[in-house]
Amino acid sequence: MKVLVGIKRVVDYAVKVRVNKGTIDLANVKQSMNPFCEIAVEEAVRLKEAKKASEVVAVSIGPKQCTETLRTALAMGCDRGIHIQTGDQRTDYMDLQPFAIAQLLKKVVEKEQSSLVILGKQSIDSDCGQTGPLLAGMMGWPQVTFASKLQINDSTIVVERETDTGSETVEATLPAVVTCDLRLNEPRYATLPNIMKAKKKPVDSMDASEMGVDLTPQNKVVEVMEPPPRKEGIMVCDVEELISKLRTEAKVIR
Repeated sequence: MKVLVGIKRVVDYAVKVRVNKGTIDLANVKQSMNPFCEIAVEEAVRLKEAKKASEVVAVSIGPKQCTETLRTALAMGCDRGIHIQTGDQRTDYMDLQPFAIAQLLKKVVEKEQSSLVILGKQSIDSDCGQTGPLLAGMMGWPQVTFASKLQINDSTIVVERETDTGSETVEATLPAVVTCDLRLNEPRYATLPNIMKAKKKPVDSMDASEMGVDLTPQNKVVEVMEPPPRKEGIMVCDVEELISKLRTEAKVIR
């Protein structure tokens, strides 16, 4: 069984983003693999280690710098990478949106004849969470989102997924699309020997402009604003004073 893993290059989760002239300033900002995509890569590699998958292919869509992110996935254990290049005009989440990404991934899945696609449940830049469901709909495949546990049987998958009220177990037939939640696993760190080996693993390049997909954004981000600064907190002497302030100043209780 061949597993396809989608990975996205985003601003590193530990970086405080800067807003400049109504948009995110990406100049000289550290970027890395989306944390949910790291979980997807880890789960795919574990499936191969358990002899449930024969090959793990990592796919990334974006500018030339995405190759670095693909190398990280290869160092974690993926067998090869595919980079769909979008040039310098489509470089961030405002230019590359889920509908176009899902269409590009669909073409790769059809070419690779993958039986399972594993994605992060969302990216930390746009927080859309739409690519997995869109891809499943385009392929006509079952989908299981927010996976916290994944088990592969002969021709089915059994997935425990997170819900607002707890968790539920879902069974679906292969081929299928799965999106990963935080509790699915703990991604491994790429060791130095594996980082060196990853440099020799193949990364195929494809040109998005030649794949017959319209990359024009379906919506427009009008303005990006920083959240207002939090007010300084105050200390209270006892519960009575706290209740009084909540009632008279904050007016959140009566």
